[in-house]
Parts: sequence; C-alpha cells; structure tokens
Amino acid sequence: MSLKISNLAKRYDDNWVLRDVTLEARRGEVTGIFGATSEGKTTLIRVLAGSEQNNGGVIVYDSEDLTKALCEDNNFQLPSLKNDTFWKSNFKTQKSSELSDGDGQVLALEDALEKAEGVLLLDDTFCFMDRERRETYYAKMRRTAQEKDLIVIFATNDFDEVFAACDRVAVLCRGEIQQTGTPREVYENPVNANVARVAGRNNLFAARRLTSTDTDMPEFQTVEGLHRLSTARTVKPMLNGLNQNVFLTIRPEHISMSFGASFPEDNLLKATIHEIKYRGSTTLIKLDAGGLILKAIVLRLVGLNIGDECMIGLPPDRILVLKD
Repeated sequence: MSLKISNLAKRYDDNWVLRDVTLEARRGEVTGIFGATSEGKTTLIRVLAGSEQNNGGVIVYDSEDLTKALCEDNNFQLPSLKNDTFWKSNFKTQKSSELSDGDGQVLALEDALEKAEGVLLLDDTFCFMDRERRETYYAKMRRTAQEKDLIVIFATNDFDEVFAACDRVAVLCRGEIQQTGTPREVYENPVNANVARVAGRNNLFAARRLTSTDTDMPEFQTVEGLHRLSTARTVKPMLNGLNQNVFLTIRPEHISMSFGASFPEDNLLKATIHEIKYRGSTTLIKLDAGGLILKAIVLRLVGLNIGDECMIGLPPDRILVLKD
C-alpha cells in the first residue's frame, strides 16, 4: 500500500509552482521532499493535505482517488505549528508566544506522531530545534513510521536532514521531481546538474568533450582554466556533441591535495589556496586552479595557509558527467 502522485500540477495565477510531479511514498517509510528555497515543497505538502486545490494530476491512496477530497475528508494529517487554535486546544496556552519556537515544534511533533494514522505530512518540522533534539526526533519519527506503518512525507531544504531522517528522497526542482532514491543514491549519483547543485556540497563546472564517445576514458577540457580532465566511461547520451558543453562534478571530499613533487591520481592540477574555512571536524579549502575554482574538504588544518601552492588530484572515477 502506498500514496501515488501522478502528474500533479499547481499554479498561482499564471505562475506554475508544480508541474507533472510524480512520486510514490510507501508505508513504514519517511519520504523526504527535498529542494532549494521556493521550489514548491510547502505547496506540494498543502496540496496533498487538501488545504490547496491542485490544477491537474491524480493523488491515489491505497487505490482510492483522493485528488478532489477535502482536507477533513482524507486520512492525512498536517500539524499546524503556528496556528493559535492548534496551540490553545493542545497545549492549554493563551497564545502561541508563550512557548518558544523549539519547544512548540517538539510538542506539535509529539502530538502528531501520537495521533497519526495513514499519512503524516511534515514541513520543515525541525528548523527551530537544537541538534541534540533533532537527532532524537529524527529517530523517533522513523521508528513511529515503522511501528504504525505510516506514510510520512517530510519537506526540507537541508540535505543533512535528508540523510538523518529519510528512507527515500525525492528532489523537487523547477516544479518537477527530478530524481528519487535513497539519500545515498542521490548523493553519489545525481542524475543531472540541477540535482547536483542542491543535493549536498559539490564542485560543478562546464567542460567540452575532446574524444570519441566510444573511448573508455573520455577526455574533456574545462571552460574555466582550460584543463584537460579524463573521466570514467560514461553512457553516450550524457556526453553531448564535441562542440556542446556538459557539466563535470566532483565532491569536495574526493579532491586530494599534496605539497609533494608527485601525486598518484590522474588529473593533476596546480592550484593556489584561496580560502580556508575551519568547520570543526573538517576544513573546507577553496582552491584556484588557473581560474577553475574548486572546493576540497580535509580532516586537519595542519600546514595550510592562504596563498600556498599545491597539487590537487581529481580521480577520474570520482568525476561524473551531467547534463543541465
């Protein structure tokens, strides 16, 4: 049993916020709706709850078409975290301001998890909680979904939350679901440049193919810096024509740095350290390789200074070729 959404659309006046949204959410799982700000996540949640009318498409829950059902007639719960009536009826307060935002989110989520049946819809539910509380309620939400066989749909613009809270994720971009899968699948293999831009930190840069589509290790020249880079074998539809740009992408944690004379990886580039951002357990390094700006992540800050020159390696098997 599941919730199936097919070709769902929503517009406000002439502005189409959702176009052809297609998604399946399963019982016992938390499905994340992930996307950048203003990509339509809240609108999708409200349409599913019945509090907004859709402009096309079908919503089927356990073989029942709920597309035109009103909010009070379906089996979906959408906790209102800022509504005075909700606060008064559930928490016996005179007004919502008597509780902090974080405490209010905790109480609202506790109440929603206790009462939930069928489908539970959550929109940016943890934004005011501290890290320790978030971790606690990520686990409780997933546990409750399994124990009560719920379909939980959770909207967020934080991919770290997707990793922590969701069994599966759907990436919403330009009004469409552009990729679905486990958080790991989406992180490691984004299907296009749109997904790569938003699903975790990424180096994304334009390049043009130099070699045949049948080459085992295609070679590209970057638009910025004019560097020649090889990649692992790539399916032909992703390669584009010789005179057309594609995008190459590599995660910061996959870029290696060395101050020695040689380096084992292919795609060696000389770079200058342009910026250093200490992040506690890791350090984010911004590098300038002759105009090609890249970011790398290292575990320790020892011996790194702005202005230092180094060699960086971009392993071919870690570079993905993507279309926009």
